[in-house]
Amino acid sequence: MLYNVVDIQKILPHRYPFLLVDRITELAEGEYIEGYKNVSISEPVFQGHFPGHPIYPGVMIIEGMAQAGGVLAFKSMDDASQEAIENKVVYFMSIDKAKFRSPVTPGDQLVYKINVIKNKGAVWHLDAKAYVDDKLVAQAELKAMIVDK
Repeated sequence: MLYNVVDIQKILPHRYPFLLVDRITELAEGEYIEGYKNVSISEPVFQGHFPGHPIYPGVMIIEGMAQAGGVLAFKSMDDASQEAIENKVVYFMSIDKAKFRSPVTPGDQLVYKINVIKNKGAVWHLDAKAYVDDKLVAQAELKAMIVDK
């Protein structure tokens, strides 16, 4: 374990119920990150998606992958000090080639695997994949930019 949820909250501004990464398990600055989210029936989204047939929304999977990518981008900055991170935020620029391959349900552990396609300055182009039990459940290409708050 590299970062637990308390450590992640020092990096990302997201909080419950929208912090969608529980742990970071691998990180190669500027290259790759792996982390996960435990999907629980107690999450508010399941009140409406769908009663009696809970399915974790694809947009939440995309957001979770983006948050893991945000941790990678922040930790790959030249100045990755806590003060520098606190004065920045990551903005989504685009989501391309999104595919949802299998439903995610309560009790699943979503494993996010994010690879850098390209990084130029503050802009990050990422190949993002999400797995449950080593089965690909979602993927997308994400672009984001680190900006001052």
